[in-house]
Amino acid sequence: MDKNMLAGLEGLPEEDKNRMSAMIDHLQLRDSLRMYNSLVERCFTDCVDNFTRKTLQKQEETCVTRCAEKFLKHSMRVGMRFAELNSQAAMQD
Repeated sequence: MDKNMLAGLEGLPEEDKNRMSAMIDHLQLRDSLRMYNSLVERCFTDCVDNFTRKTLQKQEETCVTRCAEKFLKHSMRVGMRFAELNSQAAMQD
């Protein structure tokens, strides 16, 4: 976890800081797992439609790869935009 996230908690006792740090770590892990599960579900639903083989067909594999790349690029862009808006809001205060 980024230590800057706890910068506003300097006045709290160490025990409370540790508790907040653990809570933030838990929330970040939960959000990462949700994003991963969403990616898997979406790409599987959109790309896989033939269940007669154990392995993916070439077009399914290509579709899954493109889907995953798009999803991750979109997620990175949203994260960057969120960071931009956060820094702008911090400068206005």
